[in-house]
Amino acid sequence: MAAPQNLSTKPIPARERLIVALDVASLDEGKRWVDRLGDSVQFYKLGLQFLMTGRYFDMVDWLDAQGKKVFADIKFFDVPETVKLAVEQLQHRRVTFATVHGNDPMLEAAVSAKGPVKILAVTVLTSLDRGDLDDLGFQCDPEELVLSRARRAIALGCDGVISSGLEAARLRGELGANFLIVSPGIRPVENRPSDDQKRTVDVEDAFLRGADYIVVGRPIRQAADPRAKAQEIQAKIAGLFGP
Repeated sequence: MAAPQNLSTKPIPARERLIVALDVASLDEGKRWVDRLGDSVQFYKLGLQFLMTGRYFDMVDWLDAQGKKVFADIKFFDVPETVKLAVEQLQHRRVTFATVHGNDPMLEAAVSAKGPVKILAVTVLTSLDRGDLDDLGFQCDPEELVLSRARRAIALGCDGVISSGLEAARLRGELGANFLIVSPGIRPVENRPSDDQKRTVDVEDAFLRGADYIVVGRPIRQAADPRAKAQEIQAKIAGLFGP
């Protein structure tokens, strides 16, 4: 387990440091999950699957009405002007984070239009390992690519990055503490052979390496008792940061 020197000191309520991925197929199913998890979860991520339901902003507005926070994980990637115009649309909704997965001009465009929304740059998807990067033509290991992309994103004005917990400690060591690290690929137990997440860490290790938030989806939704699993993770977070 990592040493605690990178533990976040940002004034983030401990119970908001867990973000649950609401990867479901309909508005009604999403609402049922939020009701089921109750006060064990305060922050939800809405990604591409929910976008394709056609009820994305209905869910954003409903979550806001329930007092929940929203992470719009759409991974904007298009010509810069299109990215800018898309990000501008989020200013009219109660969205806390949004992701951009692109080059420097795309990130600059998103930052220029972000308003109150915090822009998180995707570095390297946690489903990719060195072999995958070789296939894509990147002749470097994931950590070096994460560091390079994070350095540029922060210089361009992004509020933070999406990064595996594996790279968080180096990001903190070389780039400091004045940006957000949101870490997906959290696996409280050993990965199943069929799991598509490759660069993973557990809850405590992600935070000890420097993550400010973690994103957890399937380990909660596939648990025998999802609410109890979320509460278990919240207890681990409280053990690190206090209630």
